[in-house]
Amino acid sequence: MSVLVNKDSKIIVQGFTGSEGTFHAGQMLEYGTNVVGGVTPGKGGQSHLDRPVFNTVADAVKETGADVSIIFVPPAFAADAIMEAADAGIKVIITITEGIPVKDMIMVKEYLGDKDCRMVGPNCPGVMTAGEAKVGIMPGFIFKKGRIGVVSKSGTLTYEAVDQLTKVGLGQSTAIGIGGDPIIGTSMQEAVELLLNDPETDGVVMIGEIGGQMEPDAARWIKASGTKKPIVGFIAGETAPAGRTMGHAGAIVGGSDDTAQAKKAIMRECGINVVDSPADIGAKMAELIGVTA
Repeated sequence: MSVLVNKDSKIIVQGFTGSEGTFHAGQMLEYGTNVVGGVTPGKGGQSHLDRPVFNTVADAVKETGADVSIIFVPPAFAADAIMEAADAGIKVIITITEGIPVKDMIMVKEYLGDKDCRMVGPNCPGVMTAGEAKVGIMPGFIFKKGRIGVVSKSGTLTYEAVDQLTKVGLGQSTAIGIGGDPIIGTSMQEAVELLLNDPETDGVVMIGEIGGQMEPDAARWIKASGTKKPIVGFIAGETAPAGRTMGHAGAIVGGSDDTAQAKKAIMRECGINVVDSPADIGAKMAELIGVTA
């Protein structure tokens, strides 16, 4: 079992023939991911990377049975692409696109409310189940099949955590990059819940950052759940000046509860093993699991 994507997932790429879609779809195929086709309006009937191109997601689903879509569509058109995927019956919609207007995401969030699908992102590195499916822009070579899940707002810190877990011999089940925008499809709590409910995940790394309340919400849910699985946490942005956006659109301190210090305190109160440096993530998890790093 795995979370969100696995070797049986049938994946299409929206924005397939563009430069970003082409490069990353090629990397996904090289990893062995089951990419069954792609969508670029006006180019239906063509072949790209030895996969069929369709004009619409509905056509792609009808012909390939696709159940996962990854979106590399430019920001101005990304909201329409997400809603099109949902309408076509795609179950997991992974949106890589950065810079989607907040008003568009408000509309998308509302639109997806009654749809039978899950969106991850936007502005995220994707989802990867080690050894099975790379759906996004994560570097496949640092992954090793294992039993530790990773949830992160930060792409770069996702890779850092994954690399450390591999080096201490633990490996990963699924890594979920939830994205750093103010409005995203899957919250930190929802992603952590997926992994804690996965029988093939023995522990979770949870990486957050300043801004918003996702980390405290997730921490309180974790405490209430009574889980026995070890959780290692890290919050980025401890030295960020108050009121300044740092990299991600959602990484801005709006009040005293949005700071790194406040979030870390809440996480510790809820039983999460918080490290003060990202360099300690792998070693801390190895210690908790009982593996010699």
